[in-house]
Amino acid sequence: MRFFVDTAEIDAIAELNDLGMVDGVTTNPSLIKKSGRDILEVTKEICDLVDGPVSAEVVALKAEDMIAEGRKLAEIAENIAVKVPLTWDGLKACKVLTDEGKMVNVTLCFSANQALLAAKAGATFISPFIGRLDDLNLDGLDLIADIREIYDNYGFETNILAASIRTANHMSECAKIGADVATAPPAVIKAMANHMLTDKGLDQFVKDAAAANIKIL
Repeated sequence: MRFFVDTAEIDAIAELNDLGMVDGVTTNPSLIKKSGRDILEVTKEICDLVDGPVSAEVVALKAEDMIAEGRKLAEIAENIAVKVPLTWDGLKACKVLTDEGKMVNVTLCFSANQALLAAKAGATFISPFIGRLDDLNLDGLDLIADIREIYDNYGFETNILAASIRTANHMSECAKIGADVATAPPAVIKAMANHMLTDKGLDQFVKDAAAANIKIL
């Protein structure tokens, strides 16, 4: 499973990228706002930093405007994935941009039917939102499993990009289901390294090393 980092913060991306933990980046208008940067400027900086796909989202609502914005965003770098919403206009934009050879990430997916439409429209990525479904007392992981089954049934090449990930458990569950990609905030990716038994064992090792006066350097 590939890891995308869901942020527009350059320092956070760079830290994870140095560890080989970044296969791509996803951004959205909310993350751009949080960064306080110009969308074109910060997106170009991210594209220069990472080799994998960098999702940059359109803000228009009509298909023709999404297409125009998508073309402009795609000019930033070759690794741009134009992000469009899963609306009927978004699907129209996806089809046009895909036919032009651009990567397209269809976002805000909350049903298997929506994911099926995105695949038919040629989406490079489909972004089903786990956390927001969990907020409604629905199991967002069930959606990932449903999409995986449908795509495998018919050989769709659209990548399942699990999004709205809130916990480290979401990451491992998505990997077991077979999501192609999971995008998560830097804090969630770092949290994957944590385990109370690791901390407990390390604490004992440190105490024993001190008691035995063990020194390596």
